[in-house]
Amino acid sequence: MGENEDKPYVLYFDIFSCVVATNIISIAQNGLQCPTPQVCVSSCPEAPWFVKEFQFSKTVREVYEEKRNFCLPEASPDMKVVEVLQQELCPRLLLPSAPALGRCFPSPNINFTLPQEYSWISNNTVSEGISGLLDRINARDISVKIFEDFAQSWHWILVALAVALVLSLLFILLLRFVAAPLVLLLIVGVLAVLAYGIYHCYQQYRELRDRGASIAQLGFTTNLSAYQNVQETWLAALIVLAVLEGILLLMLIFLRQRIRIAIALLKEASRAVGQMMSTMFYPLVTFVLLVICIGYWAVTALYLATSGQPQYIYWVSNTSAPGCEDAPVNVSCDPTVSSKNSSCPGLMCVFQGYLSTGLAQRSLFNLQIYGVLGLFWTVNWVLALGQCVLAGAFASFYWAFHKPQDIPTFPLSSAFIRTLRYHTGSLAFGALILTLVQIARVVLEYIDHKLRGAQNPLARCILCCFKCCLWCLEKFIKFLNRNAYIMIAIYGKNFCVSAKNAFTLLMRNIVRVVVLDKVTDLLLFFGKLLVVGGVGVLSFFFFSGRIKGLGKDFENPNLNYYWLPIMTSIMGAYVIASGFFSVFGMCVDTLFLCFLEDLERNDGSQERPYYMPKALLKILGKKNQAPAGEKKRKK
Repeated sequence: MGENEDKPYVLYFDIFSCVVATNIISIAQNGLQCPTPQVCVSSCPEAPWFVKEFQFSKTVREVYEEKRNFCLPEASPDMKVVEVLQQELCPRLLLPSAPALGRCFPSPNINFTLPQEYSWISNNTVSEGISGLLDRINARDISVKIFEDFAQSWHWILVALAVALVLSLLFILLLRFVAAPLVLLLIVGVLAVLAYGIYHCYQQYRELRDRGASIAQLGFTTNLSAYQNVQETWLAALIVLAVLEGILLLMLIFLRQRIRIAIALLKEASRAVGQMMSTMFYPLVTFVLLVICIGYWAVTALYLATSGQPQYIYWVSNTSAPGCEDAPVNVSCDPTVSSKNSSCPGLMCVFQGYLSTGLAQRSLFNLQIYGVLGLFWTVNWVLALGQCVLAGAFASFYWAFHKPQDIPTFPLSSAFIRTLRYHTGSLAFGALILTLVQIARVVLEYIDHKLRGAQNPLARCILCCFKCCLWCLEKFIKFLNRNAYIMIAIYGKNFCVSAKNAFTLLMRNIVRVVVLDKVTDLLLFFGKLLVVGGVGVLSFFFFSGRIKGLGKDFENPNLNYYWLPIMTSIMGAYVIASGFFSVFGMCVDTLFLCFLEDLERNDGSQERPYYMPKALLKILGKKNQAPAGEKKRKK
């Protein structure tokens, strides 16, 4: 504090300069500060005060008198008033203010008479100035507090992310032991929830039926909450839940064999991940490649956007201020020439943008379009590369007859080199197909945004149908590409052949596909809930100071916003869990396609033995023929 310890409030000479500018660059140049002098004061002005024109030739001592504490220290008592006003050392106008947030805020309700030269000041201009001041104060103060919170808690956030990493790994590795109990628990939980819903709906229906609350008495109403008090609503909900419960029970009865296969594949996937732990960290490679692609596009787009000539214009926050009525607003200016000698003190030369005309403008626009297309293509190619590399590594695990002896020494590195050497073109072709669909969706969204106000209901309905169709097409292409990359990793054939073989193979086993997909989704959702929920609960109790007795080295930091590191930890845990579980999901899909190929290609004979694990052989009632030497030894 020092010399200003007895002056806790900040007074702005011209609060009207705090009006939020329309040009973001001019705001950034001021560092989120109001472009007006500020002085620390012991108390805010309580009454209106202004300098009259006939006082300009007098000295500061004669005019300001007791108002001297509102001037900057550089204002000498013997200086002329006109000099201190030109140098902005003293305020020309003081409005009755009240202290808040360490600043003097004028009252928005002006109920006193100002001379003609201040007629531009109104309730609206004062309110705009206060609003702009609050915006800039909040932006600066909140950003500083956020930075302080991260500076004090970043190491604890890293600890929370490490906990999320360990929980994700443990969940995946322990699936080989707890997959069956977890699936059983989740299925029983869903059935129990539906059963409770049926019971609750029946209780509500019976209560309303006894009271005679019927929809005939209610009639038609737009208040949807009113339908909660009629028996027909709860009867309909009861019927729907009962039908769902019955369908689920029938599905469990008839699909129990396929559920057992799905559980066995999940166990095998957990075993494969345990044998090749390096695969769990491959998403880091994908992340680095995505950062490179997006960074290259951003730099290129920035260079293209700034390829024209910079344009500067005059701008002023309030054109009705004294001397600013005839200011050359929105007129080109030279930033090297100062505008301080203008009669309008708030006149500034600000950057407007870059200007290019004619053929150059069209060429730059076309290059930006090509850049966006290239961004989508490269991003999809990087994602395809990750899927194909992981599929190659997990396929080498499945097709190893004697595990782990026959598994390659470096399966992930071998799959990465093999994919880059032989399958780059196939991945690029699949990424291009997906990119074209995504670009079409972006164009359709842009058209919908531009024509939203001018469309009739029929046009909007047609546009929504097109958007829905493109969304479904994108999902289907992603599903097809994913399985095509798996077949590419297994057989090394081109994209079209692999996509055809994968699609026909899956269609021949569509029920198994649906069951495995839903069981896997259910387990991975439970895993994400466990990881994110566990990290979120631990972060909440730690950062909010609810965990006591941890010792001095483990005390929670003193934070301005304790929810900020909590939300950061939760989002980080979700990203980590999603990355680990995406690898596990790719492992399950790869082993499933290998399993289907194994069933169709092999018959268990010595020439064509099954490669599937013994658990799957037992479930399917199949077995491999023992070699002749082993048969003789058994006899």
